[in-house]
Amino acid sequence: MKIIGVIPARMGSSRFPGKPLEKIQGIPMVEHVYKRSAMSTLLDELYVATPDNEIKKKVEEFGGQAIMTSPLHERCNDRVAEAVKDRKADIVVTIQGDEPMVTPELIDLTIKPLIEDSSIVCSHAIVKIDNMETFNDRNEAKVVCDQKGFILFISREPIPTMVRLGENIPMFKLVNIIPYRKDFLVTYTHLEQTPLEKAESIDPLRVLEHGYRIKAVEMPYEIFSVDTPQDLKHVEGLMKNDPLLKEYI
Repeated sequence: MKIIGVIPARMGSSRFPGKPLEKIQGIPMVEHVYKRSAMSTLLDELYVATPDNEIKKKVEEFGGQAIMTSPLHERCNDRVAEAVKDRKADIVVTIQGDEPMVTPELIDLTIKPLIEDSSIVCSHAIVKIDNMETFNDRNEAKVVCDQKGFILFISREPIPTMVRLGENIPMFKLVNIIPYRKDFLVTYTHLEQTPLEKAESIDPLRVLEHGYRIKAVEMPYEIFSVDTPQDLKHVEGLMKNDPLLKEYI
């Protein structure tokens, strides 16, 4: 079984333009994501998919592999699909370029359901939310699951409601590690964009709205993505003593 990891990254983020090349502990964010992902024991190949020459140049400078893609993609998984269309693979893992705290263990954990169960076409990492600030943050995609661990719905709004259900109901958010079977990823790109996908600006909603299932994989610890300059400062502080740093800095 061949597994390829792809890191979509672009300079034109609406909330934080140029963030892939913003530095954390002295090196660009995309380099953190790439070098930490490269430590996965399950990935056979790893690429950055980008429409920007600046990112491609930086990736190649630090020894990574980059694939140029169309600047017209509105969704990251469409960019990933273009990057791997001519490459042989059984599983393709989207690892968002704004997850500088990603660890190889989390990547491997999210891939395993697809290795163990051939009926699963897609999985998605999730982590428990332990504070109301994150729960109410519209930059965080919240998620609710069914009794078998498949995702029911995803929203930037605080779900499930705490008013009627009580605070004993667990709250979860997405972590942007998303393995797909390659043939399903191809199918995904041919599906029409959906109303909720557009309204929420959340890629996996296209999967759910077309009737497919996504297996949720709970992470054993929290990591933080970078959506804003404030997030960058927060992550900079958290990564100061990160044990993985010494492996690649």
